[in-house]
Amino acid sequence: MKLLKGAILSSIIATGLVFAGDVLATVNGHKITKSGINDLLKTQGVNFDALSKEQQKMMLKKLIERELLLEVANKAGVEKDEKYKAALESFKKDLAIRIWMDKIYNRTIISDSEAKKYYEDHKDKFKQPATVHARHILVKTEDEAKKIIDELSKLKGDALKKKFIELAKSKSIGPSGKNGGDLGYFTKGQMVKSFSDAAFSMKKGEISKTPVKTQFGYHIIYVEDSKPEGIAPFKEVKKQIIENMKKEQFTKTIKDTIDNQKKNAKITSEINLEDNNSSK
Repeated sequence: MKLLKGAILSSIIATGLVFAGDVLATVNGHKITKSGINDLLKTQGVNFDALSKEQQKMMLKKLIERELLLEVANKAGVEKDEKYKAALESFKKDLAIRIWMDKIYNRTIISDSEAKKYYEDHKDKFKQPATVHARHILVKTEDEAKKIIDELSKLKGDALKKKFIELAKSKSIGPSGKNGGDLGYFTKGQMVKSFSDAAFSMKKGEISKTPVKTQFGYHIIYVEDSKPEGIAPFKEVKKQIIENMKKEQFTKTIKDTIDNQKKNAKITSEINLEDNNSSK
C-alpha cells in the first residue's frame, strides 16, 4: 500500500498546519499529533491506526524531518520570500474552498425513500450474476483428495462444515487454507473452468463427490451458499445508491453555485473562454 508517496508526502513537506490530538512526537516544542496525520490521510480513506507499524514509523519520521526543515527555512527568512507569500495565498484559497465543500457535502442528505425510489426506477442497474460461496481443500494427489472425501462423506450439516474447515486448515496447501478454505462469493468466470463447473453444479451444504483437478492440484469443494442470477436486493445496494446520489447532488450544488456566481460577477479575460462547438 503506497500511502506514503506522491500527494501525501507533498502535503507533509509543503504544509505546516498544527493540529490538536494525541501527541506522537515533539520536535523542539512543536507537537506532531495523530489527528494531524489522520487529516493528511483522510483523502486516502484510511487513518494512522490502519497503517502497518513500518508505515507509521516512516510517516512519523517524515513529519519529524518536516519540522526540522521548517525551522531551517524559517531561520533563513523564507516567510518574507515573495514565492512563499504567493504559494501561501494560493494554498489558503484552496483550503478555504475544500473546507467549505466538506461542509456542503456533509449537509447533503439522501433519505431512504429517495434511495428506494431510485432503486425501483433503475433496477436494471442492479442486475447480478449467479454466485456461489464455497470453501475448498487443495492437496497434491488424487489419492489424498479421495481419502478426505471419504472422511467427510460420513458427515452432514454443521458437523460437515466444521470438519471441512478443520481439515482445510490442517491439510490444504492453498493460501485460503488458514481461513478454512473460504473463497467467498464468486461468479463462474472468476474461477478455473473445472472448479467453477463443479461448484455451480452443487447444492448448498454439499461437498464434491470426486476430486476436482486443476493446474494447482486436486480440490475438494464445499458449497456454503449460492445466489441465483437476478436483481440485487435493495438492502444490499442501499448504501451504494445513497453514496452515489449524494455525490451527484453535491456536484449539482457546486455547479449551480458557480453558475449563480457567474451571473453576478464581473469577469474579464485575455483568452476567449466561450465553448466553440460549432462545426465547420
